[in-house]
Amino acid sequence: MNAAHSPLTTSPGKDNSSQPDLIAEKALIMSGFGINSEMETQEVLLRAGMASDIVHINDLIDGRTKLGQYRLLVFPGGFSYGDDTGAGNAFANRVRNNLWKDVEDFIDGDNLVLGICNGFQIIANLGLVPAFDHHFSRDIALMPNRKGVLECRFVTLKPAAENLWTKGIERIYCPAAHGEGNFSCSPDTLRRLKEQEMIALTYCREDLSPANGEYPYNPNGSVEDIAGITSADGKVLGLMPHPERAMDFVNLYDWPLRKEQLKRNGMATPDESLNMQMFRNIVDYFR
Repeated sequence: MNAAHSPLTTSPGKDNSSQPDLIAEKALIMSGFGINSEMETQEVLLRAGMASDIVHINDLIDGRTKLGQYRLLVFPGGFSYGDDTGAGNAFANRVRNNLWKDVEDFIDGDNLVLGICNGFQIIANLGLVPAFDHHFSRDIALMPNRKGVLECRFVTLKPAAENLWTKGIERIYCPAAHGEGNFSCSPDTLRRLKEQEMIALTYCREDLSPANGEYPYNPNGSVEDIAGITSADGKVLGLMPHPERAMDFVNLYDWPLRKEQLKRNGMATPDESLNMQMFRNIVDYFR
């Protein structure tokens, strides 16, 4: 790999250690049984400039915390309720049966929703994506991976459309860790996703050429290499890989090699990865 084009490095020598000024808006990171990525999500948002609260779903149901106090709702990764009734399904049912009016009101406001991995499965089961014509039905599914096993590996993603989430992003390079990430939908749904430019991110090779469904570049067999989509109104994003788990340069699995390549090309080792741009885009939206 040419270090000058090494993915997931920031500008040479850029100092990313200073904490940015926090915006007034705040995020709610949904927690619950089996969710396991709350702390990474909170940290990456904080570094981007947004404070957050990690809130257990039971505290929302009991009214101890109100969704309306926040501007960003995040469903983080994990294996909620052990995925016993299907990935993300039990958690989605808890939301649907107890918090659906609050979620609808939240969506109707000038707010954003992000679902990562298990969170993507949850919002897909809720119909928050694709939500054609603001209709919340299950139009997509995250099926078992083509190889039938849990895939834990780094993947490269590229934006398929520029929107508030992908602005300024050339690539994302981060871990994927799921057993049910095979994006599937009907031909008509796929047509509408393409026509309305709702496919946000696709799996690709390291040189950004299409994965064309080939393993391991496309780790799960997703149709059209789809890794993430937005809702029709663009305010909800769901994606399977975990950019929040690779916010630092040293989070990259091959960072020692990349560091040496940068050094030999006279370039400084960055502190953070380019994955931070997605979370800065969220903060910029609320600025």
